[in-house]
Amino acid sequence: MDDPLTDTPRRSSRRLLLGTAAMAVVAGAAFNWTRLKPKALPPEAAQALWTSEFDQPNGEVLRLSQFQGKPLVLNFWATWCTPCVEEMPLLEAFFQENQSKSWQVVGLAIDQPSAVKRFLKQNPVNYPIGFAGLGGTELVKTLGNPEGGLPFTVVLNAQGGLIVQKLGKLSGQEMRQWV
Repeated sequence: MDDPLTDTPRRSSRRLLLGTAAMAVVAGAAFNWTRLKPKALPPEAAQALWTSEFDQPNGEVLRLSQFQGKPLVLNFWATWCTPCVEEMPLLEAFFQENQSKSWQVVGLAIDQPSAVKRFLKQNPVNYPIGFAGLGGTELVKTLGNPEGGLPFTVVLNAQGGLIVQKLGKLSGQEMRQWV
């Protein structure tokens, strides 16, 4: 057993460094858990979300209520938004990897339907896309993005609890934390 009176300064520094590192790891884990801990959507936001319906490029109606009870990634985007376009392959990969675990991904385009259709012909995705237009901007604001900036992503767990609200481009690392 070490005698604290005979510890060398080097050994004391190492213990201090290890102790500080351990505290940083614990603090980081606690912060991450708190950040990813689901919160309830405000009632008006939940009402607006689950009652929303949008036309799709294939002519069918996309009802967000059909995704209730499943984990959901809701991504608001536009064809003219470079970060939106850059994150679409990540969203596609996430959808392909996690749809067997009931995860759903929905893209809501805040854009002209004709521009979205042209874009999707060149850059197809397997997850549903809805034409949200200006009405989608109001939904974005209701879901916690008062400025209406893009891209904006909302992630909900199967119980409808809010896991993430993200304004800006997503990263693969962020997305792996959702599952």
